[in-house]
Amino acid sequence: MANSAEDKEQVSLLRRTRAGVKAGLGSGKGPGRSARVFTNRRLTMTVVVTLIVAALLVIRLFYLQVIVAPALADTASELRTVPSEIEARRGDILDQNGAILATSVERYNVRVDQVEIASYRKYNDDDELIGTGAAAAAEDLHEILGMDQAVLGGILLGGEDKGRWELVIRDISPEKWREVNALGIPGIVPESYMQREYPNGYVAGNIVGYTGVTAEDDTLAGRAGIEATYNEHLTGIPGSRIVEVGPYGTVFPQAERIEIPAVDGQDVQLTIDRDLQNATQEALDSIVENSGAEWGAAVVIEIGTGRILALGDSSAPDPSNLAAVDPEDWNSRAVQAVFEPGSTGKVITLAALLDQEAITPTDIYVVPDNIEMPNGQSFKDNDNHPTATMTAAGIIGKSYNTGLIQMGDLIDDEVRYEYMVDFGLGQRTGIELPGEAAGMLYSWDMWDDRSRYTTMFGQAWAASTLQLGQMIAIIGNDGVSIPLHIVDGTYDADGIFTPTVQGESHQVISAEAAQITNQMLQGVTLRESTGIMAVVPGYNVAGKTGTAQVPDETGALNKRVGTFVGLIPAEAPQIAVSVVVFNARGAGYGGDTAAVAFSDIASFAMRTLGVAPSTEPLYKYPWFEEELDD
Repeated sequence: MANSAEDKEQVSLLRRTRAGVKAGLGSGKGPGRSARVFTNRRLTMTVVVTLIVAALLVIRLFYLQVIVAPALADTASELRTVPSEIEARRGDILDQNGAILATSVERYNVRVDQVEIASYRKYNDDDELIGTGAAAAAEDLHEILGMDQAVLGGILLGGEDKGRWELVIRDISPEKWREVNALGIPGIVPESYMQREYPNGYVAGNIVGYTGVTAEDDTLAGRAGIEATYNEHLTGIPGSRIVEVGPYGTVFPQAERIEIPAVDGQDVQLTIDRDLQNATQEALDSIVENSGAEWGAAVVIEIGTGRILALGDSSAPDPSNLAAVDPEDWNSRAVQAVFEPGSTGKVITLAALLDQEAITPTDIYVVPDNIEMPNGQSFKDNDNHPTATMTAAGIIGKSYNTGLIQMGDLIDDEVRYEYMVDFGLGQRTGIELPGEAAGMLYSWDMWDDRSRYTTMFGQAWAASTLQLGQMIAIIGNDGVSIPLHIVDGTYDADGIFTPTVQGESHQVISAEAAQITNQMLQGVTLRESTGIMAVVPGYNVAGKTGTAQVPDETGALNKRVGTFVGLIPAEAPQIAVSVVVFNARGAGYGGDTAAVAFSDIASFAMRTLGVAPSTEPLYKYPWFEEELDD
């Protein structure tokens, strides 16, 4: 019974459900309608979302292609752009005739892209593949580069981590690089640079200087000589190159290429003559070696212009071989080393006396080898000699201090000091080289009882070889001091020459006093005088020897410096020459050392300058009283 009742209830429920379904279908209501509504809503939302997304994409595309397109293009270009510097060529240093003393040449390092070189394919004449990659490249390159094939192959192949800019070899010539480049090996690339070369080696090395870097400054620049003082002129203005490259460094040929060319440095033309410079250095090296001296220096000055034709130092440095150069030899001793010159300093005292008309060449003096002056100071000549009655010319010819100080006492100390200043003592000449020394000259009111006399014959003051050259050049220039210079001018990148601006000349002594001084100094090269070794066959020489004691490392006066200054040809001077030989063995007299080098230098100068020999005899005043009666 129970089961029958439950079955009836289930049947009744089924009937009601079916009826409801039919009713719903008939009226548009019920589950069917709900399904359709749900589907329509999903479709609508999909469309709306799609439209929104599309709109956003359109907006984004508009933003990218219109609003920020230029900025994005610039950014992309920057990412692809590779800037590089175009090195400017450093200017040349030339002698007065255009001979190159320093120049810059293009050189190459060779580098390899160890990834790209793997694509190299080598074929024989029958177009058959016979090699690939680094091994084949090494086979083709090793003879050109002068490298072991196996070693070269290892460099080209690389290790597990491949490099894109690995060094293969340094410093090959442009010609050698052209041989390498002609093989067309992918991944072999050049690295060009400018290398400084000095084709004449040590000739003018003390003048030219060198280029390099320092621990404080890694910029390549002139570090000595003209390379340093004219560094701004010689150094050009670098250019730039901008290209666009692909992922593997390939340059896009159609892309924009921006190039600003470099401006090469200016050429600097010196006043020196290369051949005369070489002869000067050889003469100094010879006398230093033969006399056992520590060093020698010399300067040759063109009369009337102040142009320095040679400025030499013994053991001159070779800028092309820096490792072999003693640092002490880099700077020119002719410009930087100062010393008491000894009797060459008498030239100033003599010129001042003649200009003041305090003496004449034939004035008579009693000259002992030992003399006590009015202030109680005693002086002795270097060599013992009997007391003689001599002319002023004879005192200069024999270089007697005891006679010279008697003449020097005829003008006031202050006046004589002013002449010393006018002759350039105690001040730089202004030569275009670094580190020029001013020398030493104390004011006259600081001289004590002894130094007021010793300053007359080249002691108690100090000068450089260059300053002594300027001193004797004034005598040859008719008493006019002409500023010295070693640079004629510069040539810019367009070849336009700009001459060196010269300082003002000034009259130091009268032309007449200079002429008489010259004539009195001609006697110094007579056989019976101190300067016989300075004689130049065929030419008259006016000059003066000098020797002075100098202190050693302990301060004791155990060293000597020998000097000679001269004019040639004496009757019409073309050049003035000053020579110094420091601490030769033995007495170290200037007449035995510096005078010898002067003769060698002056002889070569006369030949190379084409100066005609003297046609008149050497001028000689009477030296002794008895000669005046002749």
